[in-house]
Amino acid sequence: MAGDYYATSVQHILAELERIDLLIRVQVMRARQLHQMDSEFQGLYIPEEEVDQILAEPAGMPNWASAPNLSSHTDIRSVLERHSAEIERRKAASKGRGVTLRFDQICHLFDLNLFEAEALLICLAPEIDLRYERLFAYLQDDVTKKRPSVDLVLNMLSPSFEAKLSARKHFDVQASLRKHHLVDLFDDPSHQQPPLLSKYIKIDDRVVNYLHDSDELDARLLPCAQLVNVEARLKELMLPADVKRILTQTGKKQATTQQGVIFYFQGPYGVGKQTAAEALCDELGMGLVSVNLERLAANERLDFDTALRLVQREALLQRAAIYWSRFDTLLLDDRRPLLREFMLTLEGAATITFVAGEITWEPMNALYAIPFLRIKFAQPGYSERVQLWQRFLDGSAPLGENLDLGALANKFRFSGGQICDAVATAKNLARKRDPQNGFLREADLYAACRLQSNRKLVELAQKITPNYSWDDIVLPADRLQQLREICNYVKYRSLVYDQWGFDRKLSLGKGLNVLFAGPSGTGKTMAAEIMAGELGLDLYKIDLSTVVSKYIGETEKNLSKIFREAETSNAILFFDEADALFGRRSEIRDSHDRYANIEISYLLQKMEEYEGVVILATNLRKNMDDAFVRRMHFTVEFPFPNEKDRRRIWEKIWPAEVPRSLNLDLDVMAHQHEIAGGNIRNIALAAAFLAASDDEIVDMTHLIRATRREYQKMGKVVTEGEFGKYSRL
Repeated sequence: MAGDYYATSVQHILAELERIDLLIRVQVMRARQLHQMDSEFQGLYIPEEEVDQILAEPAGMPNWASAPNLSSHTDIRSVLERHSAEIERRKAASKGRGVTLRFDQICHLFDLNLFEAEALLICLAPEIDLRYERLFAYLQDDVTKKRPSVDLVLNMLSPSFEAKLSARKHFDVQASLRKHHLVDLFDDPSHQQPPLLSKYIKIDDRVVNYLHDSDELDARLLPCAQLVNVEARLKELMLPADVKRILTQTGKKQATTQQGVIFYFQGPYGVGKQTAAEALCDELGMGLVSVNLERLAANERLDFDTALRLVQREALLQRAAIYWSRFDTLLLDDRRPLLREFMLTLEGAATITFVAGEITWEPMNALYAIPFLRIKFAQPGYSERVQLWQRFLDGSAPLGENLDLGALANKFRFSGGQICDAVATAKNLARKRDPQNGFLREADLYAACRLQSNRKLVELAQKITPNYSWDDIVLPADRLQQLREICNYVKYRSLVYDQWGFDRKLSLGKGLNVLFAGPSGTGKTMAAEIMAGELGLDLYKIDLSTVVSKYIGETEKNLSKIFREAETSNAILFFDEADALFGRRSEIRDSHDRYANIEISYLLQKMEEYEGVVILATNLRKNMDDAFVRRMHFTVEFPFPNEKDRRRIWEKIWPAEVPRSLNLDLDVMAHQHEIAGGNIRNIALAAAFLAASDDEIVDMTHLIRATRREYQKMGKVVTEGEFGKYSRL
């Protein structure tokens, strides 16, 4: 051992292994006294003389352990003592120079005593030099036994049989070596259900890597965990001052006392839960290991309890806090057993631990011995969203035009994480559109925002891509004005609620609830599409007749799923066929009537909680309950079109590319046929297909044929007089 200190951990480990060499030398010298037979057959069979000798010896110790000591043993013991003293001196010198000796660190972190430390060294030896495999095989009298057994380790480190019996406890499941998975016990495949003494010991690969100065995560945890590169700064976060104070004071206190503390961070995706954890770790000079509990629980290759222990071990090795994300998954009924195991892990936490979920949760019948603090992370307000857009766009791809960030912040109530994702998506869209320059346009940001909205809503509703504009719809002027006022309600929401302070005056009802009433085909769905296109928002159509269930409780479940997914979709929810649920409430005659009222009340509650736009469409306004209608912010009546409006619809329905005859008599069609806009659209489309099949342009013949088919579909009897002068066509 040259030098006065260990410059590296490996130098220290090699010095420690020299002590193990001396211990092995003692055992080898004693074992040689009993190896009288030819070495070629040693360990391959047991002669009768050896059987007699075994029967004559006391139980519990190997033959070579009872061999008489040689004078040289005393010399070896003396060298061993001097060597140990020299190791301690150089360890102290290394620590004085700020050198971290990882083997010492392992012993300190996991509270290993001298026996456990030396046992770990014995198991480490074959990982350093394969010659130890042959030495262990020699001592165990079997060329196939290359790993140390429990019996061999106990014999090497125990001065007496009584000490050996006492030392067995160091290999219990809850003892430090196995509790923290520093070593693993395994069986000889040819020896089924062996006793503890016959089990072999292998040091864990992650421990070996750590001792070789590796800071890579345990490979078994890689599918569900990562070592976070801590970059966030607490003073830069947009968090309330009292939250920053609680985090800082509690974190520093627990870091000083070396005790555990549990922070429960509650809030949806992207509100800064993990960023806050990173910032606190930065303040305390700690690392952060982030673990996805949903993936950890679903990992079939790793037992959940073992995985939890490996994560805890990793946090100690990395001197890091633990951030458990997706905690909500453990609250599902089928994962309650996993929740109990997780709670036991939290109880024994020796470091700062963050648990992140979306729902309100307080531990019950647990965590009495460790501090627990729940901190709720709210969605950023309008002004904060504007700042976040500015921050993430600053220094990004070149901007092709002036962007109205206020409009983006108003229409898309995104969290910081979602805004960051939207900016990244917008950059990719810009590069795809303009590979050379990649200028960011407002359209790129709006498209990115829609892509960031919750995609799960597609499973519950039909997404409608808006194709209509204000010029396409035919309604009375006051109705059009109402629709524009509804759009303005969304455009200036943040100004009124956030800047003008109405947000403080309202606890619920901050969204926009609209009722569209009118006969089928009068333009309710078209109006919803026009509004969505005007506002740049997604439109999802939900048929309430498919949501309502005859089974008690199912309707509420369906509605809950829709509104839960819509919370992050920033979309307009368009409930069609509202009559299926929102008809006039009648007298309660039985339990079904009573439950129908419960369903109505539940939907009204969810609508009041939802802060987006909800449009309900009904064909029968008179059947709607008055108390319900009063809860709407707007009610828009879609009248059946009169002759003048029908004429306008007939004119607007044709795309410019459709070849039409100059003799199309749209005045007669509007005058003779009292039908809604939806029927006019169907007739025009059918006439176009008839003309295409005849290889002609659209003329009155095609219109009359298509009209007859539409009347048949409607179940109406067509009279010749209804077609006027075109009755014979």
